Amino acid sequence: HPLRYKENGIDETEISGILSTHFNTESETPSPGVRSKKLSFPDSDATPAPDYGISPDKESMELTPLSGDDSMNEKHGLKQQTDDVEEDSPYEVVRHSVSNKDDPSMYSLTFRVWLLGIIFTGVLSFVNQFFFYRQNQLSLGGSVVQLLAFPAGYVLSRVLPTRKFTTFGWVWTLNPGPFNIKEHVLISIFATASSGSPYAIDVVTIKKIWYKSDLGFVASLLFILTSQIMGYSFAGLARKFLVYPAAMIWPASLISVTLFRTFHEIQDFGGKMSRTKMFWICFIGSFLWYFVPNFLIPALSYIALLCYMAPNNVIANQLGDSYNGLGILNFTLDWSTISSNMGSPIAYPWAMACNLFAGFVVVMWIITPIGYYSNTWGTGNMPIYTAHLYRTNGSAYDIHEIMTSDQHLDEAKYAEYGPVRMSFQFAISYGIGFAAIMTLLVYIGLHYGPEIYQQLRQSRSINEDVHLKLMRHYEEVPHWWYIVLFVITFATSIAICEIYHMMPWYWVVVATLVPLVFTIPIGIIQAVSNQQPGLNVITEFIIGYGMPGNPIANVTFKVYGYITMTQALNLVSDLKLGHYMKIPPRNMFVVQLAGTILASFIELGVAYWLMNTVANICTPEGYPFTCISANTFYSASVLWGLIGPGKLFGTSSPYHPVLYLFFVGAVLPVPVWYMQRKYPNSFWRHINLPVAISIAGAMPPMPAASIVNWFIACFVFNYIIHKYRNTWWQRYAFSLSAGLDSGVAISGIVQFGIFTKAKMPQWWGADADHCKLAPTGGFLNRVSPPA
Repeated sequence: HPLRYKENGIDETEISGILSTHFNTESETPSPGVRSKKLSFPDSDATPAPDYGISPDKESMELTPLSGDDSMNEKHGLKQQTDDVEEDSPYEVVRHSVSNKDDPSMYSLTFRVWLLGIIFTGVLSFVNQFFFYRQNQLSLGGSVVQLLAFPAGYVLSRVLPTRKFTTFGWVWTLNPGPFNIKEHVLISIFATASSGSPYAIDVVTIKKIWYKSDLGFVASLLFILTSQIMGYSFAGLARKFLVYPAAMIWPASLISVTLFRTFHEIQDFGGKMSRTKMFWICFIGSFLWYFVPNFLIPALSYIALLCYMAPNNVIANQLGDSYNGLGILNFTLDWSTISSNMGSPIAYPWAMACNLFAGFVVVMWIITPIGYYSNTWGTGNMPIYTAHLYRTNGSAYDIHEIMTSDQHLDEAKYAEYGPVRMSFQFAISYGIGFAAIMTLLVYIGLHYGPEIYQQLRQSRSINEDVHLKLMRHYEEVPHWWYIVLFVITFATSIAICEIYHMMPWYWVVVATLVPLVFTIPIGIIQAVSNQQPGLNVITEFIIGYGMPGNPIANVTFKVYGYITMTQALNLVSDLKLGHYMKIPPRNMFVVQLAGTILASFIELGVAYWLMNTVANICTPEGYPFTCISANTFYSASVLWGLIGPGKLFGTSSPYHPVLYLFFVGAVLPVPVWYMQRKYPNSFWRHINLPVAISIAGAMPPMPAASIVNWFIACFVFNYIIHKYRNTWWQRYAFSLSAGLDSGVAISGIVQFGIFTKAKMPQWWGADADHCKLAPTGGFLNRVSPPA
């Protein structure tokens, strides 16, 4: 779909306040957060920006290096190194969170790391891949690992034998001593290196389900491994520019550092209930309750009031439905509905949630109804909200009618069958996605341009900071390790693409040039601003014009071009975390690689298991395994690959005007930036355009009502409770969130095993969908409900 979710961002000034709060031992208990995708913070005055958000009104967000001017140094929170002041980072935000000391004798890659890392990798990979195919795509993240690995490591340190063994001259033990912070970090990195469903599995899924050309397990595994592991090569070779320099801050890594240190350095948390106990209480409650909306009364997942009030009115159905409607007055009693798409609402600050929801309201509740009900582009005979493709008469588009036997576009058949059409909302979401890319780039240039330029210069000339000096105690991973990985994965990629006719070898070379060229510049932007501009649309344009009429080549190019760079930057972020935590680099290399390989096996195994055993998977009849993300990915493969951007957005296409949104997106941040500068204390300071626009990139496939209920939950937790019961929020909020997510995930798997063949009797509550008219056709058709 137009835009994938990106890493969360946070204001540098906000980080400073958060970190100060974390290490004030008189404050309330800080809460565990998520290492990568969802960033979580307890500070009452400082909150994270979920996708893009450094607040533009913060004067102190400049991360200026030491200068000779003491007043300037004081302004930017920097300190000169003197004889009576110990050496530390030149950046205050780093000094607040990262220790300037290290114990090289502290063990790290232990038996406990391998045991817990394998267990958590297996659990997260299985659960996340299992729910990838479900209608509510719940995902377990790093918060679960951070929270549970701490007590698990402590228990193992008490029960495992301390006997020493000698193997080939190497002395080792199951229990070297107390569980330490370096083990904790390695377990988290091990489990989350590749625990989310890989992008390559989308390709495997659409080839098997829609294109009826199964790639096969072995080829699919090699495809996934090469696309994931090739990123290591670029990550390793970019260390000199993105990891070693002190100027490369990586704010997300600072939060993880703070959370790990909180577990291991703050002993007196106060309160009568531990966070672990809160987790298990919420886990059990969530586990048991999920039996109600998932099996006993599915109608509780989406309570569409408009559909209940006017079941035979197509417009009411379209406005009220969740999956094929706008989600108006559609509520839920199902936690998976709330957190499955956007993640836990507790992980998002109230101000950024307001920006997201404002963008949702503008796109879904204002622009979409106006365009749809005015029959723009002839879409009135289609559902108002869907990622499915149609003919001009509103009937489903059958791609097999326009393809050759080798799954390429047949121009003669296409001319006879007719052009592909999509709903107004789906088309405009691409245009808003184009605008979002330009908005983010201009936004970064306006707010971070000088800092990025300045820190790029510093990264090449600044002296070694204390953290790099401390890391000199450990053996570095030699470049040739990464070069060997690249040669192996690159050669294997070419072999797979040629043998299985996925893409010509020379396009593999072109795809590889994308991360080669962009990893370092995009990484510098992310290291300073925590923003990662997406290149998925760029790769789609390149291959769409280069190989029109070939859908599999299109998605394969996108995997090797876009996902390789994304994976590389995720790994670089982990490397910076290891750099801050003084983890031996070779141990980092081992756990990252082991976690990625293990996760790939498990995720592909789960994918094939479900695709081969679930009847009617990825169709409405296969509910709840409807594969909403894979459906959107398939539609994108048709639009960008089989049809191609030349036909889709050419001058003769009705969708040609959406290209102009590239220019709109470039202009849009300028007046907002001007007003923020002119009126720094007004409401303008809360507006974050990239965040607001970003929501369109996930719709479709995201259910509209899921956003509505997510926002309501965010209001309850991150505004009301955060404001009026802040001590409770700081102590328990994220344990509660992790417990609810984990309970739903495990309960869903248990129910799948127990009730695979069981069905509830037909009654009102057993029907999950009471908006029967929303998916059956457009408002012009006035379709009656089925008998």
